[in-house]
Amino acid sequence: MSKFIVGVTGGIGSGKSTVAELFAKLGAGVVDTDAISRQLTSPGGAAIPAIRDKFGEAFINEDGSLNRTVMRDYVFNHPPARKQLERIMHAMIRDAVHAALEAATQPYVLLVVPLLIEVGSYRPLLSRVLVVDCEEELQVQRAAARRDMTPEAVKAIMAAQTDRKTRLRVADDVIENNGDLTSLESVVRSLDRQYRAMASGAN
Repeated sequence: MSKFIVGVTGGIGSGKSTVAELFAKLGAGVVDTDAISRQLTSPGGAAIPAIRDKFGEAFINEDGSLNRTVMRDYVFNHPPARKQLERIMHAMIRDAVHAALEAATQPYVLLVVPLLIEVGSYRPLLSRVLVVDCEEELQVQRAAARRDMTPEAVKAIMAAQTDRKTRLRVADDVIENNGDLTSLESVVRSLDRQYRAMASGAN
């Protein structure tokens, strides 16, 4: 695969999705593993039969979708169950990612992977790694405000994720998302120009 692919990662609540949306508005391709995961676990999603078989009806909503809140709470407290869920999901997500990357026609593509560093298998595909970073207090505020989560649950997830220092060490580029949207848009425009130039030089 000769495409110019930028891996995007960051802690919960850092603003990865917002950054990806801004890049998309400028014409970048975006492949988001979270979006793929939601598609696979929606009503009629490809992962639902295996999840139902392994975990039971208690984890499936009436509409046939995964009850993400119940599953998240369960696997967070039961590491072997998390491994089982990962075994079901990772191969399906990886196949969908490869298909989406192959189909992309934009000058360059962002591959948004929250657990990019932890999973590791996507790294060989990447031309660059972009880390979206922000202060930890902001992460908690943002994640707790927009999800069905308490600040304590967000902090527990943060503690289980790769720490900020490790993420920043592997970054080729960093967006510090501590400010307002206007500041963020300016940084994204600058990186967009950089990535376009790199992509045209790579092809």
